[in-house]
Amino acid sequence: MPGSSCGSDGEHELQDRYGTQDRAERFYQDQVLDRLNPTMIEFIARMDMAFIATADKHGECDASFRAGLPGFLHVIDERTIAYPEYRGNGVMASLGNILENPHVGILLIDFVQDLIGLHINGSARIVDDPALRRTVPELPQSVKGRAAERWVVVEVEEAYIHCRKHIPHLVPAAQEQREWGTDNVRAKGGDYFGAKAQANGEVLVPR
Repeated sequence: MPGSSCGSDGEHELQDRYGTQDRAERFYQDQVLDRLNPTMIEFIARMDMAFIATADKHGECDASFRAGLPGFLHVIDERTIAYPEYRGNGVMASLGNILENPHVGILLIDFVQDLIGLHINGSARIVDDPALRRTVPELPQSVKGRAAERWVVVEVEEAYIHCRKHIPHLVPAAQEQREWGTDNVRAKGGDYFGAKAQANGEVLVPR
């Protein structure tokens, strides 16, 4: 990397089938890195959300959302990043997948300022908060309702741009008061999609 060593067998098969080899090769050559460069590191430092893709050992996929204060996704060095896992619903779908299959994909998108995205693919491991802080003392400090129980440490294998062509321009709203870390069902969104009501045999009324 960069070059034709990038991409999956499926990518290359479809590039051959649809005649996009030259375009794909230019993208691999020009845009795909095996580490974070300084501009990527600065970009990560100001992001307050990330989309995380994982799959279990059978290839069953899950996509999840993570958010925090800017810098919550911490760059340890040009080849290593870490993001916190806060107290959640106890399911641990993403972490369970990582336990079986360490390959993860992270997508960061700036919807507000530059309208650009960054893909980071790599191999992940789960590290408890005290253990990681012993070796990485500059990790972001915990704040009320956002105390990291553990971290996902990702060894970067690919980092590349997500083009701005279809990224919507969003204007941030004023921050409303949130109960971070709450167990209050209503504050967390309640049964918004009616799944619990449906399981209990209740009649669902569309919103």
